[in-house]
Amino acid sequence: MKKVLFIEHDHVSLGGPIWRAFEARGYAVERFLVVPESSYSAPNVTVTFPNFSDFDIIVPMGAPYGAYEDDRIGNWLTPELAALKVAHNAGQPILGICFGGQMMARTLGGSVARAPRAELGWYTIDTDDETLIGSGPWFEYHWDRWVSPPQATEIARTDLAVQAFTLGRTLALQFHPEIDPVVLEEWLAMEGGCAEVEAEGVDVSDLRAQTKALQPITDQNAFDLVNNFLDRVATAPVMSVA
Repeated sequence: MKKVLFIEHDHVSLGGPIWRAFEARGYAVERFLVVPESSYSAPNVTVTFPNFSDFDIIVPMGAPYGAYEDDRIGNWLTPELAALKVAHNAGQPILGICFGGQMMARTLGGSVARAPRAELGWYTIDTDDETLIGSGPWFEYHWDRWVSPPQATEIARTDLAVQAFTLGRTLALQFHPEIDPVVLEEWLAMEGGCAEVEAEGVDVSDLRAQTKALQPITDQNAFDLVNNFLDRVATAPVMSVA
């Protein structure tokens, strides 16, 4: 059976409809946790990653850390960036989500930095190719943004940040297609989770209600995105970077 590896950088990185979409396409979902809950406040752990070449697809997930914070998480960030670059150059399909998308921007020649403000909640995005990346709604939960690699093709954006690019068999996303009510509750249950959301002017009750109401649409969006990734990006010509 084909295998997809989800790299979970913290203990609440559930895959929601993204897991289900890969399973519907015949993939066995395997998960690798980088920072366990016990190390959440001291995340610079030492990690032995699985051999990425043992998997058909790699999906680096989100994180509460910055993809530029080498001092804070460099013990595992630097090795993961290097391994992702090797995998990309070998033609292994990679779907990077939020922090994972920022990692792909950095490792393929772009850069990542703090944004002037957060994007948090459900958004529609501007897209150059609705048949690859739909306009949403998509869930945003980030304070950072990237500059795309020179060889990349930018696909989608908001007025604040690039939301998607492709480069060879890599698709990088800034938004979170994995969010459904279950995943959202895991995030809100984190210490300070509700306060963090409300600090950005978002009402938690409204966010919960909106996420529940939108689920039939957003689940389908996630399935469409995975299918488009597998059919178009994962089979694209290989484009290596120096």
